[in-house]
Amino acid sequence: MSETIEIEFKNLLTKAEYKKLLKAFRVKEDQIISQTNHYFDTPDFRLKELGSALRIREKKDYYEMTLKQPAAVGLLETTQILSLDEFLGAIKNGIIPKGIVHERLELLNKPIMVLEYFGSLTTKRAEFTYREGLLVLDHSLYLNTEDYEVEYEVEDFQVGQRVFEELLEQYNIPLRTTQNKIARFYKQKL
Repeated sequence: MSETIEIEFKNLLTKAEYKKLLKAFRVKEDQIISQTNHYFDTPDFRLKELGSALRIREKKDYYEMTLKQPAAVGLLETTQILSLDEFLGAIKNGIIPKGIVHERLELLNKPIMVLEYFGSLTTKRAEFTYREGLLVLDHSLYLNTEDYEVEYEVEDFQVGQRVFEELLEQYNIPLRTTQNKIARFYKQKL
């Protein structure tokens, strides 16, 4: 169980730009992992209204539940590991197991009691250290849609912003306003 502040910069890519970055950073096929995000909210989207999001990330036989909430800078990520039974209980019945995420959901100004599973997004991800942070190249598939994205995760907002903008400029990639994955998922779903 953990709580961290996530500061990341993201930009949608064309397929050609994505491939160009894979080649530039010499990413090999065996460095690309697959993971699936399963998204939850209340039937009336209370979490979304609060600028928050709840997901369970599935990697092979590993399940990690994360609540993302707005912070002064970036997002507060509250995470706990789930067993297979807890994962299945959440997917099938909207049951969030006891733990730090459940506690944070109860602390919201509108406590969350009923959660619904809205679907999943699968990402083929390559990630590696780049200068002061972590560079991530994603190819995501969801709801008959696919997109490509570069993310840069850092600890210092100003340094991260400068490095990210330099990266885009170096590879001739225009800066695009980019929603996070859950927002893109919901936009496609609704």
